[in-house]
This record gives sequence, C-alpha cells and structure tokens, in this order.
Amino acid sequence: MTTPPPATDLSADEARRIVLRAQGFLGTPDRRAGVRGVLRHLGAVQLDTISVLARSHELIPYARLGAVGRKKVESAYWTDTHAFEYWSHAACILPIEEWPHFAFRRRAYRSRPHWNHQLPDGTYDQVIKQLRTEGPLTATELGGAKKTSEWWDWSGTKVAVERALMYGEVVCVERRGWKRVYDLAERAVPADLLHDELDDAECLRRLVRLAGQSLGVGTRADIADYHRLKGEQVDAVIADSGLVPVTVEGWGKPAWADPAALETPPRGRHRTTLLSPFDSLIWERARTERIFGFTHRLEAYVPKPKRIYGYFAMPVLAGGRLVGRVDPAREGSTLVARQVTLDGPKAVPAVAQALVEAASWVNCTDIRVERVDAPDLREPLAKEVTGALTAAALR
Repeated sequence: MTTPPPATDLSADEARRIVLRAQGFLGTPDRRAGVRGVLRHLGAVQLDTISVLARSHELIPYARLGAVGRKKVESAYWTDTHAFEYWSHAACILPIEEWPHFAFRRRAYRSRPHWNHQLPDGTYDQVIKQLRTEGPLTATELGGAKKTSEWWDWSGTKVAVERALMYGEVVCVERRGWKRVYDLAERAVPADLLHDELDDAECLRRLVRLAGQSLGVGTRADIADYHRLKGEQVDAVIADSGLVPVTVEGWGKPAWADPAALETPPRGRHRTTLLSPFDSLIWERARTERIFGFTHRLEAYVPKPKRIYGYFAMPVLAGGRLVGRVDPAREGSTLVARQVTLDGPKAVPAVAQALVEAASWVNCTDIRVERVDAPDLREPLAKEVTGALTAAALR
C-alpha cells in the first residue's frame, strides 16, 4: 500500500493531548451519557477476571466519570440490549450497534478448523435447543462447564456454547457471578442488526475508523491492536476509512488521526485517577511508552519474587501524565497501598488524591500506605493522604 503524504505535523505533546481527549481524560466528562456514553466513545471495554478494587470493566468508566455507582455500571452495560460481549482487543464489552461489523470475525471462526477440544456428536445442537427452550443460561446451568477441576478441561457443553458464541449463534448478554450468561442471538440482538450482510472490507473499514476515533491518533500497529486486526487488514482499508495521515514528532512511523480530533486544540481539565492495566489508554505497552515515556506491564502472572511494581499495579494519571503506580489491596474498610512508585516528590499530591477518590468509590474509610519505592517519600505521601481524607470527610 502506498501511503499518501501526511496532511499534518503534530508535536509529541499535541499528539498526547489528542489521545487524552479521545480517550475521555481531557475536558468535561459527559455525565449525562454516563457509562453507556463511555462504552460508545471507546468502542470496546476490556473484561478481565482480576478484581482488586473492582473489575476492570468497572474501573474504565470510573476513571473517566468518577465515583459512578458500581451497580449502575453493570446495569448500564447489560440492560435494554445495549451491549454484547465478544472478541475484540480481547474479551470485550461492545456496543450492540457494532454487531454487524464483527461479521468478518464470525465468518473467520466458522471457517477455522476446530482444535484442542473435541465436541461429542449432537452436543452443539443440544445446547442450542436448550437455550431456545430455557435460556438465557450459564454454562453450569446448561449442564456443567468443566469435566474436572482443571480450568482448561472444558465439558462438551462448555465447548459447544463457546463455539456457538464465536460463530454468532449465541451471545453473552451479561456476566453473573463472573460467569457468562448465554442467549440465542436471534433473541438478544435487535432484528435490524442481526445479520452478517457486510463484507469483510466494510467491517474492517468501520473498525479501523472506530479505532482511529477512539485513539485520536495512532500508528498502523496501534490501530490494528485496538480490535486485534492484522496489519494487512488495516492496510487494505485505511485509505478509505476516513482517517487522515499525520506525522508525530519522535514516533518514527507513519500515523493516522481522526480528522475531527484535529479540528480544535485539546483543552480542558485533566482527570487524576488510578488506571486499570487493561484501560484502552495504556493497554498497548509500546504505545504507552511512546506517548507517555512510561514502561508498564501487568505482573499478576509474574512469580512474586520477580515482580517489580506489584500484583496489580495501577498507573496514576494526573495532569495528562503518568506519574506513578499503586499496587492496591483491600482489608475490610481499609484501602491498602501495598507498593507505590512515584515519579518524584511532585507526584505525591496527585497519588494521594487518586487514592482517596478510589477509597471513597469502594466504600473504604481509611487508607494505609505500606511500601514506597523512594522511602523518603513514604511519610509525605501518608501525610498527604491523611489530609485529603480529612478534607473529603468535611465536604
């Protein structure tokens, strides 16, 4: 593919601010649109099993809107046929109107040879029949998710319903106790959206355009990663996606931007907040390092002696920068900062503010700071936290 000449030159700082606004961290949040507005704005909210303060799909709207009620978050996602779960960047909650644009992926799954799990004859049809007569149901309610206690040892029922999910015959319509609740697509997806009529090119154009809008500005790899497309898939449609080519200072690679993001300079108030490691602002490591100069990885699956920042270290966003990390835990009504990494003394007030707001959100009335990477900053941070807690109590 021949890349047209760039239309705009952006400084690294301009690109960073465009990204922050596109991701909902710069400017006044749209509280009227709420959680559903965040989902549509981002295009995808990643799910994950880990729950420390809360699960990641709860942390995403919290980071942008503040202390929105956790029950309201779940209700916003799963009621009124507003969303569905499918494979995007990973397992993600997606706006229901994007169902037609994942037809290319459903077709790819249907044509893929089955591997790893053998499916007993008749099991698939039996699952569909049971959902038709009894659904919506979890895999346990369908007859059992596992053959043994080993997490990977799925039962035939679980294999069948997950295959039906990938094919698009079945939809995950909510999570109940973290279990997927399955229903037939013919019931769960509005009739005007329930089709696979769009060809692959049209699906890909839409997803590339959505990724560009959600990112604000990104490289080919950034755009491909957002919905886990292949680079050649992006190449095939990006010229017709509506995104415009730009150059960004220091990036060293061609980039594309949402033209609407270039129309006005990004201005407004910055959010100060803890970020889930699965937040779309930072879920791609190379991009995070390029934009923020911040190297981060999830260490939950790293052996404890080899961890540097902690089990679920959450980056702290303040003033449009990533200024530290907090590895949190909860002990009753106390939020515990087990390990804190600070980008110097100037980060102390922001990290304290982020901790106090997070504690309030999860109904913790106290905060304990344990380890700080710079020991001389532990006492200043603890004092700042105490002062912020007192101020919050007086409001």
